[in-house]
Amino acid sequence: MIGAAPFKMTLDEFDRWIALPEHDDSRWEYIDGEAVQVVTNNRVSDIAMRIAARLTVYALDHDLGYVTGADGGYLVMGERYIPDAAFMSKGRQPTAPDAAYNPLPPDLAVEVVSPTDRAHILRQKLKNYLAAGTVVWLCYPEAQELDVHPPGQPPRTLSSADTLDGGTVLPGFTLSLRSIFPPETPPDADA
Repeated sequence: MIGAAPFKMTLDEFDRWIALPEHDDSRWEYIDGEAVQVVTNNRVSDIAMRIAARLTVYALDHDLGYVTGADGGYLVMGERYIPDAAFMSKGRQPTAPDAAYNPLPPDLAVEVVSPTDRAHILRQKLKNYLAAGTVVWLCYPEAQELDVHPPGQPPRTLSSADTLDGGTVLPGFTLSLRSIFPPETPPDADA
């Protein structure tokens, strides 16, 4: 995430601000009174899609709910977030709403940390997700690690050699972390 509005604003001001035509082709979150532009890179997007694809297949195969990608926004503790992937159980919300920002926080939020993410913004989002009862998976591509943050429990750090499970949110779901971290490709010497 880079870029921010040059001033603090209320949620109503944010809603009006992002509705301006110059913001049509960008994605924005409202965090701690700031408009924060969501920017990523291809590697981070690839990892997020690998996770989202596996979540989607599992949720559909087991009729558990739906998964949103990096264009699905959520209202979380009065702020507006766009996780890289999120799961919403059918029991809490049978179908995805048409709203740009779902009024309910997701059951699971996946945030793949990019080089442009700011630490204080990630801490604020994590705090609010957990307060809203959302399980958070923070994925660190450079370290090839993923932190699992269940509300009210200590976090766990998994490496690329580990297998992630869905816990109580997605019972029976497993994911080899090795499968989400693409191998490093050396630069082409002929390029």
